[in-house]
Amino acid sequence: MAEQNGVYYDDANACVDRVIERVGKRITLGLPLGLGKPVRFANALYQRAKDDPEIQLHIVTALSLLAPEGASSLEKRFLGPFTKRLYGNIPELDYARDVNRNRLPDNVTVSEFFFKAGSYLNNQSQQRHYVCTNYTHAVRDLMAQGVNVLGQLMSPGEDHGQPGHLSFSCNPDLTLDILPLLREREAAGTPVAMVAELNHHLPWFGHHAEVEASQFDVILSHRASDYPLFSAPQMAVSPADHLIGFYASSLLKDGGTLQVGIGSLGAALVHSAIIRHKHNDAWKAVFDHLQVQDQFPVVQEYGGTEPFEQGIYGCSEMMVDGFVYLLQEGILKREVYNHPELQNLINRGELTETPSLEALDVLHNAGLIASPLRARDVNWLVRHGVLRDHVEFKGGRIRLNEEVSVEADLSNADTRKALEALALGDRLAGGIAMHGGFYVGPEKFYQALRELSDDQRDKICMTSVNFINHLYDHRFGDQKLKVAQRVHGRFINSAMMYTLNGSAVSDGLADGRVVSGVGGQYNFVAMAHELPGARSILALRATRVSGGKTVSNIVFNYAHCTIPRHLRDIVITEYGIADLRGQSDEQVFLRLIRIADSRFQESLLAQAKKAGKVKADFKLPAHWRQNTPEKVARALKAGGEGDWFPAFPFGKDFTDEELKLGKALKGLKAATATPRGKLATIWQALKADDEEGRYDALLDRMGLKKPSGFREKLDRKLVIHGLQKLEPVKKQETKQADASR
Repeated sequence: MAEQNGVYYDDANACVDRVIERVGKRITLGLPLGLGKPVRFANALYQRAKDDPEIQLHIVTALSLLAPEGASSLEKRFLGPFTKRLYGNIPELDYARDVNRNRLPDNVTVSEFFFKAGSYLNNQSQQRHYVCTNYTHAVRDLMAQGVNVLGQLMSPGEDHGQPGHLSFSCNPDLTLDILPLLREREAAGTPVAMVAELNHHLPWFGHHAEVEASQFDVILSHRASDYPLFSAPQMAVSPADHLIGFYASSLLKDGGTLQVGIGSLGAALVHSAIIRHKHNDAWKAVFDHLQVQDQFPVVQEYGGTEPFEQGIYGCSEMMVDGFVYLLQEGILKREVYNHPELQNLINRGELTETPSLEALDVLHNAGLIASPLRARDVNWLVRHGVLRDHVEFKGGRIRLNEEVSVEADLSNADTRKALEALALGDRLAGGIAMHGGFYVGPEKFYQALRELSDDQRDKICMTSVNFINHLYDHRFGDQKLKVAQRVHGRFINSAMMYTLNGSAVSDGLADGRVVSGVGGQYNFVAMAHELPGARSILALRATRVSGGKTVSNIVFNYAHCTIPRHLRDIVITEYGIADLRGQSDEQVFLRLIRIADSRFQESLLAQAKKAGKVKADFKLPAHWRQNTPEKVARALKAGGEGDWFPAFPFGKDFTDEELKLGKALKGLKAATATPRGKLATIWQALKADDEEGRYDALLDRMGLKKPSGFREKLDRKLVIHGLQKLEPVKKQETKQADASR
């Protein structure tokens, strides 16, 4: 049916009809992770399966995003207006909501290889159907599931001077590699259908992400029904996050390579990198206050403290919004080129990005071009911007314009003079500052991507995750090229827990339940051990609150492992940097205890001694035993006057009222985590009141200003109690004033 490819429809149900006509009623639908899901088509197909039990629909995907609903009545009151404001005009993924509510029909199955963190911990169906895979194996495993229909949200090319072309934009990560495999499956006799759903809100990217529309069988295009993109709101960056990000920023090498993951820890790193670049004195004040250079010598060899003159190159499976901020601040500017020998000359400083006669000599001496120049040499030089576009090889000579041609011999003085005057380009061409596999983020991020200048957009290449996430040869670049491009690689990811023997726990729990997924974490950790000069950095907060109690995230052992101990490298908490690579077990244990919260260091040390991993007479040095939240707070103030580390360094989606309410509700949730805590909290809340009307606006936001019925009245008192807990000093002063009357 190749002759029928690229058929346009303006109705999602017509697309479903066409797909069923092509492949029948046994459909395994592959959808991209995150943003790239074609919501209109997916909903129409899912509804058809609900209406027709003869259809057997298996949806294979990852990260099915939903607007938050909230579990308790208070959470629902809090999230309702926020969700309506952010997501009110965005159609919901119907299958995902039914998965969330355990309402899938019997003829529909959904398998994901990556969950939104914690979203399906208590969903048995999703836990059973989860597919555990490395990101680089996802295409293989999707094919093993029998995918015969592929759906993808695409950016249309007509608004960007590319009629008849489409862009994968946010999700070339897997689709670039699975499309040709599906065509092979089709050629072998298995019917398949590739469906593109166009959305003009989706930013356009060219390079690897651009394809001809004819690669798809069915194209859903109806501009009037285009919907805004699903956004992930900016989350608060805590003081602990900020200090973790600060330590990580000291490990970035100017002229190096950066991969970073989603979340507040990634935002904290980007923010500290910007401070280091733009406000170096303030950054160094914090650096000196923490005595980073003396306490953590790894920074001297692998990190840096100065602004980024050469800049950073981004090579990250996820292009987080932080990369745009780094681009805007002039940090994401180191460009890489699609030629390993050329890249190595630049890496060694033998070649700059400004063409010159000396550059031609360097290229000749390196054997990349001949002298006299041949046609292929001239074409190569033009393609890489060393010579201008109008230069050509003709009749054995170099034609510089319609009137001037010169001998092709680079040693000829006249040739050199003419080349310098008429032929040299302004800058090397084809440089890429960012290779990304997918993106999802705040609406502000999408708007920034839509507003990129043509030059900025040309420096970003959205591409296959199999090109980005490992070093094996790929059609977009072999191992030799990747090694040349990814110098001083810093691959920064987060973990939930870390064991004293050097294992990371990032995606699951001891009872077997999946929190999120491996994703690309293993890929980047392994690659860091293969690339010369690269380091894997796993970041985690030293503690968390569980069951109303503070517990350590650095533990003696744990019955689940994401990254095995033999791949241990650098670990960062808010209390410092543990360089574990090549260290003995005793040093690994001690260096991790060194960056644990001091409330747990003695017990961790006792366990280590009992296991025979640390000498029995070892005592914690005094300066190790100062790892407290107060130390974090002091460090963040060391930059001098001003708030150098704000909770929302890149803007916020919540209002100030919502932030205050959110903090109060978070406190209530922690306080009621146990049955005893719940009873105590309710008892205290029953006595709470707001006679002065201090919280009227906040209660009104929650719809509790004039409650009716017991549930609403209790919710009102709980909110007042939670807000009062945020102001313990004022509350105490009020009590004292009442007592003095």
